[in-house]
Amino acid sequence: MPNHLVNENSPYLLQHASNPVDWYPWGEAALSRARREAKPIFLSIGYAACHWCHVMAHESFEDPATAALLNEHFINIKVDREERPDLDSIYMSAVVAMTGQGGWPMSVFLTPDLQPFYGGTYFPPARRYNMPSFREVLLAVARLWREDRQRLLESSLKLVEHLRSGTEITSLDNKQAAPSLGDEVIILAAQELAKDYDWKNGGWGKAPKFPQPMAIEFLLRKATRSDAFARDIAVHALKSMAKGGMYDVVGGGFARYSTDDLWRIPHFEKMLYDNAQLALVYLHGWLITKESHFRRVCEETLDFVLREMTHSQGGFYASLDADSEGEEGKFYAWTLQEIRKALDDLQDAALFIAAYAITEAGNFEGKTVLQRAMDDAQLAARFDLPVDAIPDRLDTLHKRLLDVRTQRVRPATDDKIICAWNALALIAFAEAARYLERDDYLAAAQRNARFLLDHLIVEGRLLRSWRVGQAKHNAYLEDYAALVLGLLALYQSDPNPEWYKAATGLANEMLAHFTDADGGFFDTRDDHETLLLRPKDLQDNATPSGSALAACALLQLAAFEGRSNWNRLAQVMLAEIQDFMVRHPSAFAQWLQAADFALGPVYEVAIIGEAGSSLTQELLRTLWGTYRPRQVTAMTTFPPDSGAPALLRERSMIQGRTTAYVCQGFACLRPTCSPEIFSDQLDGKTLV
Repeated sequence: MPNHLVNENSPYLLQHASNPVDWYPWGEAALSRARREAKPIFLSIGYAACHWCHVMAHESFEDPATAALLNEHFINIKVDREERPDLDSIYMSAVVAMTGQGGWPMSVFLTPDLQPFYGGTYFPPARRYNMPSFREVLLAVARLWREDRQRLLESSLKLVEHLRSGTEITSLDNKQAAPSLGDEVIILAAQELAKDYDWKNGGWGKAPKFPQPMAIEFLLRKATRSDAFARDIAVHALKSMAKGGMYDVVGGGFARYSTDDLWRIPHFEKMLYDNAQLALVYLHGWLITKESHFRRVCEETLDFVLREMTHSQGGFYASLDADSEGEEGKFYAWTLQEIRKALDDLQDAALFIAAYAITEAGNFEGKTVLQRAMDDAQLAARFDLPVDAIPDRLDTLHKRLLDVRTQRVRPATDDKIICAWNALALIAFAEAARYLERDDYLAAAQRNARFLLDHLIVEGRLLRSWRVGQAKHNAYLEDYAALVLGLLALYQSDPNPEWYKAATGLANEMLAHFTDADGGFFDTRDDHETLLLRPKDLQDNATPSGSALAACALLQLAAFEGRSNWNRLAQVMLAEIQDFMVRHPSAFAQWLQAADFALGPVYEVAIIGEAGSSLTQELLRTLWGTYRPRQVTAMTTFPPDSGAPALLRERSMIQGRTTAYVCQGFACLRPTCSPEIFSDQLDGKTLV
């Protein structure tokens, strides 16, 4: 018999709707029952693509004996962390405080007043991994609640006070004014990233190894300031990941992380937010280096999203599962025999087998996860081929394997559409459209923006997620700020004033409903349900923090509108946490991107003219031929639309020809119709 999750919209919650556990969704029905019956709450938080969530569900939540214990002693609540990042943030902080580590599935026990008193992540069905069995945990917690409840309540109060004291990171005493942001912040942060960099394998840290796109993006921005060392680190990281393994060389796109130090064996789930951010950094890596492989990875990743993670109306799905047919990675790994059968030409098979060092034994449970073992030059020498022919030859073979792989049973898709994650993808598609001159990417960006504005704004209010025709849950700070940035990115590729008007409207709503009177922003709206505390998570994780995105959005809008108050608000936010940016750069890398923009020089570019004219197109090719991260651009026909950015106002055309205006540091250079002069102005080679 189904439990209370049966009418939910989340694929993760629906996966548990037939469990014998009497699950509730988070809501008043469950919370009031816990208060009425004076029972503790067992809160389980996870997400649809989480491998260990599936394992614990199969071992424990589908087990009638375990379910009986849960139903007898607890009110059981399931939460999809992707729909409710506020609950995930609050109670993950509690689990980390209690155990020293976090992760999913998250298992936490609460008082009826929502105060956490015990928790962890995955618990096995029997004692192993130096952990008690889940049933032992349930019985122990139930006994303590029954026999020593006062002690549990006292410890939960202490934990809550600890959590409340850490909801806002401050680098200075509240009575002391933060020093203004200085260039040394990004210099010292880059040095700290360099100190911890793994030059052997690429990236930072040991397994499990995460891709860190925000840190790479910051280093690429530093590279545009003539920092060759930052460039070298970013390029090395991009090359290391692009060899395959965590990167899917057959179908494009990145898995969540690598389980080893070599980027070889991934945790196979594919998340929209990873692929959006990584496509963007590979695009920027190509713009800076012109290494064709970086462009290929960017395009293959975006093409993967279009092929496998896109709703017919233009929204992007949340994730693909790690498992298929009950096995992790089965969809992606190959045996030697499968490769030979798929590539029936002996020379093609030999080339491919050498390129990826495919053996009978394999590198993953008797199969092979594809990662390049020989580079193009080595393959060319071994098979007596021109070195520049190797990439296209391998690309053809990848496509043949992709055709074969499409016949396999696909991993499950979490087809809910998350606002913030879609906005990150919107940025990637919009930028790729203009830099790569890909009309299909522009069309994807336009359709995505239209979907988000039409389906996730209900009765004038932005919501968090959408699935099968239903939008649900309040949007969070990250949703507002990311969507502002996504719309601004699209506006610069497609100068439709509707995108800009929508961005400014969302920004004003963000300022009205998320601002903290003591500085910065909360993660939840001022009319959000009352929780244990109002979260204000400043640290970047797998996705940028809402506050860091808000700082980026305010800085860009200030440049478009000349709003010094918005710029000042962002500058104060940055100044207050600059010590943390320096000490922990990988945890504040989106903030570092904001700091890089804030430190300038910021170029404000206005182009007035007909979009289809040859001169306009030449000026745009000049504009988008180089990566300039500290720049905003507005374009319009004459006269500008009434809702156009202030940057376009009171601009005219020279002798009826498309005209470019470049401003920097409260001063505008001479308007020009010359692509050559325009290029010099953008590169700071002329002061007039």
